[in-house]
Amino acid sequence: MRQKLVARFGENVPRYTSYPTAPHFHPGVDAAVCRGWLQALGGGDEISLYLHIPYCDKLCWFCACHTKQTRHYEPVTTYLRSLHAEIATVASLVAGKGRVRAVHFGGGSPTMLKPEDMVALGTALRNSFGFLPGAKISVEIEPNDMDEARLDALAEIGMTRASLGVQDFDPKVQKAINREQSFLQTKAVVDGVRSRGVESVNLDLLYGLPHQTKASVSSTVAQALTLEPDRIALFGYAHVPWSKKHQTMIDEAWLPGPAERFAQSQLAARAIVDQGYEAIGLDHFAKPGDALALAARAGTLHRNFQGYTDDCCETLIGLGPSSISQFRQGYAQNMPSTSEYRCTVDDGGLAAVRGIALSNDDRVRGWIIERLMCDFAFSAIDLVERFGEAGQRLLLQSSSMALHDPVRLLELDGDRFVVPAESRPFVRSIAARFDKYFEAGTARHSAAV
Repeated sequence: MRQKLVARFGENVPRYTSYPTAPHFHPGVDAAVCRGWLQALGGGDEISLYLHIPYCDKLCWFCACHTKQTRHYEPVTTYLRSLHAEIATVASLVAGKGRVRAVHFGGGSPTMLKPEDMVALGTALRNSFGFLPGAKISVEIEPNDMDEARLDALAEIGMTRASLGVQDFDPKVQKAINREQSFLQTKAVVDGVRSRGVESVNLDLLYGLPHQTKASVSSTVAQALTLEPDRIALFGYAHVPWSKKHQTMIDEAWLPGPAERFAQSQLAARAIVDQGYEAIGLDHFAKPGDALALAARAGTLHRNFQGYTDDCCETLIGLGPSSISQFRQGYAQNMPSTSEYRCTVDDGGLAAVRGIALSNDDRVRGWIIERLMCDFAFSAIDLVERFGEAGQRLLLQSSSMALHDPVRLLELDGDRFVVPAESRPFVRSIAARFDKYFEAGTARHSAAV
């Protein structure tokens, strides 16, 4: 049965970290619209901040992030001046109305910043925005960057969660993706952040990489588990060379096929769950006492541009080129060009150049897709109570899928529409059935499994 599902639903679909997804953003949402959305924040609103560092000192061939390689630090220094300018402009528009519950440093490689620059960023954020007590600070860490001074700097800015990219520990796989990183390097960073009081460690693992086999994936998972991470993210490699040209460095003949990818993902997931971790959504795992596991059990898990999260803030402000902000009214994305971004924000402007304002239909479909991605289920009663007539229309579509689809992608259980266990690995394909933009769109996406 599962192999038939792999064959049928192994198509390329969005990852659904937003709805509508980014390919459907348009220039009608620009800096002026974003300015109005920032100014409309309420006094009691809680917000999250995302800071994008679009530089790496070494480019990994598998990466699909918006980043560029630099062997010199001068471009980073120049960029940071602009990032500070954007922080000041956004903070002036927020005018103290929003309180920060969470901050996420992503990239690129945030940890390539010099220690003093990382501390200066943390100070600027706290001086510019009001922080709630116990605000969470997450940082994506590249272990090859790390030294004692950087570990101390991360402790100084109050980092509460460290997210380390592992991908695969097999040397042959690492060479093929231009990311050489030993287990001992990774362990040293995990030990270093924990010795400085960091309460949560996340490891990112990948399947579907060049030269990966079930044996290499199993070995990597076993080594990763010895580090006792609080969370594990298990992603499928997204091969999108049409948008990320450096991925052409990976010979497609080295990539496992759909059936092998699926086998790798299931083998890794079973090994993680067997060690007591709870499966969270499509591709995350957490210890039972972790905040992510608690949110999943309580039905309060969310999904945004950083993946699965217990962050319940309606407003996420993205800072830096290509960053996406989420507001009650819709989404706004900054220009991707670092040079254009600098020119704009250095003059006190906002860098938003595209986005989308949410319609009532978008909100209903977005809620269904998020609940499917997070809970593999949604309540018909909740749908109608929240969205009225618009929810009723989508309820008819859900009922048709549950009653008439021979593949049983959705089943009706009382008032709940539930994705059966055997279909859960294909939940992105199920979510795509509620995406009114998907069939009409021209964007190309990564494989669903």
